[in-house]
Amino acid sequence: MTTLTLTPEAGDRAAVAIPRAPGATRVARRLLGALGATMLIVIPVFVFATFITFLLGAASGLSPAAALSGDEVTPERIAQINAELGLDQPLIVQYLSWMAALLRGDLGVSWYNGFTVTELIGQRLTITASIAGMALIIGIVAGTALGIIAALNQGRAVDRAITATTTGLSTLPPFVVSIGLIVVFSVWLRLLPSSGYVPFGQNPSLWFQLIIMPSIALSLEPASDIARQLRTGLVHSLSQPYITGAVVRGLSPRRILTVHALRNGSGPAIAVLGMKIPALLGGAVVTETIFNMPGFGLLAADSALRGDVPVVQGTLVISIVLVLAFNVLVNVVLTALQPATRRAV
Repeated sequence: MTTLTLTPEAGDRAAVAIPRAPGATRVARRLLGALGATMLIVIPVFVFATFITFLLGAASGLSPAAALSGDEVTPERIAQINAELGLDQPLIVQYLSWMAALLRGDLGVSWYNGFTVTELIGQRLTITASIAGMALIIGIVAGTALGIIAALNQGRAVDRAITATTTGLSTLPPFVVSIGLIVVFSVWLRLLPSSGYVPFGQNPSLWFQLIIMPSIALSLEPASDIARQLRTGLVHSLSQPYITGAVVRGLSPRRILTVHALRNGSGPAIAVLGMKIPALLGGAVVTETIFNMPGFGLLAADSALRGDVPVVQGTLVISIVLVLAFNVLVNVVLTALQPATRRAV
């Protein structure tokens, strides 16, 4: 059983073991070093991932020439369009041209409707960001609360109940949870609408009612993983000598938990967050389909079925950027919270 009212057994040596806060210059240097080391890995990963994304489009064998030709579909016309679009160039030249445009923020034009990919993604990404952002907030808040409660009651019935519940919830697929939520809250209780989307600025109350169920469906796995990882980290942290030293110095239990235990025991839980963004983006495809929301995930799925290569490539690139950016943020936060930890990506 873990408790913060430990008896002073370690004496002055334990008190000396309490980590001291480094100076602002040292913290800034450490954060910049962690950011630089992370970017040395992120940049090659980005280049490799975008190259694979481009190859997938090239390997599909699809071309906009037939669609752009209209009624004038002739071999000569198709060859002319391919030449105008640079599709007759060597593959590496096409990739470099595509990457140059990508770095300028130009993701190309949809083959299906002629709109710019940036415009299409911008319209849809807001919807997915609403769902995924809410899911992440729910996951972090619920996971942190459950992890702390379980750690402070280590070995008790509460701890075992939380561990069993989170383990069970983490195995439920989002589409199963989505259907269950619709049945309970829309069909039986008639409390929430089952589908659709309205912007926050148009009707905040209805916006919240529409995104809360898909957000809950996506949040169960992150919440469960955060709770279990935080519980493990806190149990280990609370058993360390510097916690006993903090008790000896007369620090309050709340300060010991928030300043010392959480700072050093939250690493595994924060690291898990870096792996949840891909899961949230992937799960959005399913939840947006079930709740009939025209979001980013549904755009990617529909474009893949239509063979709209530029839009599919654009959605993949945006997903890559989001995943890498979130991992960079996680690494910086880990370094800030745990100065002694030297962690790569």
